[in-house]
This record gives sequence, C-alpha cells and structure tokens, in this order.
Amino acid sequence: MSLINYASREISCKIVYYGPGLGGKTTNIKYIYSKISPNAKGNLISLATELDRTLFFDFLPVNLGNIRGFKTRFHLYTVPGQVYYNASRKLILKSVDGIVFVADSQVERFEDNIDSLQNMLENLQEYNINLSTVPVVLQYNKRDLPNISTVDELERVLNPPKLPSFESVAIQGIGVFETLKAISKLVIRNLS
Repeated sequence: MSLINYASREISCKIVYYGPGLGGKTTNIKYIYSKISPNAKGNLISLATELDRTLFFDFLPVNLGNIRGFKTRFHLYTVPGQVYYNASRKLILKSVDGIVFVADSQVERFEDNIDSLQNMLENLQEYNINLSTVPVVLQYNKRDLPNISTVDELERVLNPPKLPSFESVAIQGIGVFETLKAISKLVIRNLS
C-alpha cells in the first residue's frame, strides 16, 4: 500500500524483487542503481551475511515524475533468496505495491523457481493479497546461458495468469529497465 505524504506532496510506492537465490534480484537493483542519475536516487543499502548475499533488502528510492501534483517515489527492495529466511521475505512483502518475480532460466533451477513462486504466493496470502490485487511482472533472467528452459516452458509453468513477462540478462542490463518500466506503469495505474 503506497504511502501519501501530503506535507511533502509525495507518494511512496514499494516494489519488491522476489525469486530464488542467486537468480538475479540483487543484480537488477545494482544495475538500475548504477544507471540512474545521482540526483534522482537515494542511497543503496545492502545487508549481507556469509550465508546469503542479501539477508534483508536492497533499498533504492527513485523519483519518477508527478501524479496530480505529487512527486512519485519508488522504493525497490529485494528479498533474500534462500527459503530459510522466509520471515524476512514475508516482512518485506508487507504493504507491497508491485512485484517483479525474477526467475532463473537455467534448467537446473526450474524447481527452485516453482518453489520460490509458491512461497511468494503463500506469503502474499498471509496479507490477503493475491495476483488480482497487486501488479506483478515476471522476468526470465540469465537468457545468455547455454542450458536454459524455453520461454514457452517458463510461461506455461510460472505464468498461467499471463502476466507481463520479459527476458533478461541482468548482469548486462538487458531487459532490466524494460521490466522496471512495466512494473512502474502498472503500479501507477493501480494507484489511479
């Protein structure tokens, strides 16, 4: 649920990058952060442990225009990839305005994608949120690797509701901003 600050005339929206561990969530955020003008972004905050690259979240406020005289600010978060951090994953989803599910295209990660998607749906259910009430886009990452699932197979298994989806190579920035633009537009549309 977006926060409206009438004093500062600002709307803050929360977008969460969700998916299996090492699938490319943090890579997306870091790429976005590296390409956005310094005067349009805040600090990138990353909390890491020895067991997981991102224990809690990456945080990135980005100013992207005005809605009815209010400045719009997007806060981009990632969840930890490992399921044993589920309490953190669930907490990060609280009050979410939009979700990017980052799937790892490698064949050997296919079941991890399914498990992570199911975990996301269960965690959303805890907040009485479903795919019809929150904007979601899918990103099929690591499309440059040799042993990958076809987009048709990923779509069939991970995207039965036919949500917007994008192919990406996040480490090279391919598909990263297309995904961000799509989820941002859906979040803005949902606010209206």
